[in-house]
Amino acid sequence: MRDYYEVLGVQRGADEAALKSAFRKQAMEHHPDRNGGCEDSEARFKEINEAYSVLSDPQKRAAYDRFGHAGVNGAGGGGQQGFGDVHDIFNEVFGDAFGEMFGGGRRRQNNGPARGADLRYDLEITLEQAFAGSEVEITVPASITCESCEGSGAKPGTNPTVCGSCGGAGRVRATQGFFAIERTCPRCGGSGKLVLDPCKSCNGHGQVRRQRTLQVRIPAGVDDGARIRLAGEGDAGQRGGPRGDLYIFLSVAPHDLFERDGLDLLCTVPVPMCTAALGGEIEAPCLTGGEDCDGECRIPVKVPEGTQTGRTVRLKGRGMPSLRGRERGDLLVEMFVETPTQLSARQKELMRELADLCGEQQHPKAAGFMGKASKFWGGVTGKA
Repeated sequence: MRDYYEVLGVQRGADEAALKSAFRKQAMEHHPDRNGGCEDSEARFKEINEAYSVLSDPQKRAAYDRFGHAGVNGAGGGGQQGFGDVHDIFNEVFGDAFGEMFGGGRRRQNNGPARGADLRYDLEITLEQAFAGSEVEITVPASITCESCEGSGAKPGTNPTVCGSCGGAGRVRATQGFFAIERTCPRCGGSGKLVLDPCKSCNGHGQVRRQRTLQVRIPAGVDDGARIRLAGEGDAGQRGGPRGDLYIFLSVAPHDLFERDGLDLLCTVPVPMCTAALGGEIEAPCLTGGEDCDGECRIPVKVPEGTQTGRTVRLKGRGMPSLRGRERGDLLVEMFVETPTQLSARQKELMRELADLCGEQQHPKAAGFMGKASKFWGGVTGKA
């Protein structure tokens, strides 16, 4: 009889993890089913299991280390191991890898209540709805429990019968080599029951597809990509199981006036050239209300004298509300100086007169640009 440590190929001081790893390797290599039922493999496999059953037990291992095989004879070693012991050890070590494949492992209850599937619904909302919050009505196709058969799938007045192949367990077992392999019953599909006289409303499925109308509350401050979960509004469960959930994925449609950046809103507003030059006031759109914002959601914005395109005015607290908390973003009004078009003869005359009167002092950016351009052209041509 060989030394158990030699059988597993480990040192005498090997810890539990090393023992289990060695056993996995040896057991998989010499498993009879992987070697065509070879008698030598079967004997080697039993030897490996016997060695591991002793060395994995602290008390047996201590007795073996002190007295050898004599210390464990009649206590699980010395060739006294049967089929049950081999199976239990193999399932203990490989149970996490093979799950319910081998008899005695974790078994899935297919014929019990099953939760319904979760559903997804894509909903596009406007920026105004995202700003103020709103209630939206949606129509969602979902599975519901058949009212005619109350979900049994059987014709009203009849009941499903117990599956004769699995005895109602939903699973059948077949012996292969050392192990009993368990699988879903092919006749009943794992339900454990057979519908011999199906319900005409659902064709024996126990569920029907219907359009369901739901009211969805959109909270103020939601952003593009936000998700809303409606518990219990998904597909109906099977065999009395709970309904799944409905997940609503929100997208905010592009707006004609505003662009969103986090909690801030950006709006580009045209400014007449004369107003930009002389200063004045314009009206900018806004989504917020307030004492200085009329019923049409317009807010006055001061235009400083000499305003250039791109100048931005920040209006505090005029942006989007925070989804969590009382914080509000800002409204950024970007000014775009508009050049007048379709001028009359008199207007053109006045514009030419103004152009003659204006010098570098009135166009500082143009003067600075021309100075830099002159240096660039001089460097290219070699002329000052």
